[in-house]
Amino acid sequence: MMPTLFQTKEVFRRAEAVCFDVDSTVIKEEGIDELAKFCGVGDAVTEMTRNAMCGSVTFKTALTERLSIIRCSREQVNKLITDHPPQLTPGIRELVDRLHLRNIKVFLISGGFRCIVEHVATQLDIPLHHVYANRIKFYFNGEYAGFDESQPTAETGGKGKVINMLKEQYGFKTVVMIGDGATDLEACPPASAFIGFGGNVIRQQIKEKSSWYVTSFGELLKELEMI
Repeated sequence: MMPTLFQTKEVFRRAEAVCFDVDSTVIKEEGIDELAKFCGVGDAVTEMTRNAMCGSVTFKTALTERLSIIRCSREQVNKLITDHPPQLTPGIRELVDRLHLRNIKVFLISGGFRCIVEHVATQLDIPLHHVYANRIKFYFNGEYAGFDESQPTAETGGKGKVINMLKEQYGFKTVVMIGDGATDLEACPPASAFIGFGGNVIRQQIKEKSSWYVTSFGELLKELEMI
């Protein structure tokens, strides 16, 4: 049974940890689409991302197919981050600061790439050991060599696995997942609550399945101010 809006807000207010998706949530864009555009294969990859977000193919299949088209080098990834750094969603910096002030642990759990997500974490003062994301592998000459398939975030259901791991490791009782896509929604449970985020893109099926759906981080900040 879907929790009520009141229950979800209550869990958020007493959360010990808050986990954020990154692409189209913490940042405005989809990192993999930006990388594809940068490598000249944008259109082919954007369509596949849309399918992956809606849950119509397994996440690992979508990731494998997209990366096999992009085949980015280490140099291209570094140049993307330098020339087109990820754009933070308005309000996320203030929200993360407020959570940190309240001693609530913040984690980034992403189906995107660690090299990009670490850059985002640094901007938000989130420790790098609180980042869970996929690793692109490169040969010694910097050419694309695949991705690390052993990472939980490479699998459908991977974000839930990470949350289970966090609960075991830190003893958290209340963990909230915030995100825009199917892989975020399916992380609850084991997350205690899920908050759908539509500030960058509204995915109708996520909106319909969320007891609390917000389109700006200001709504979450306002809720924390009520405590």
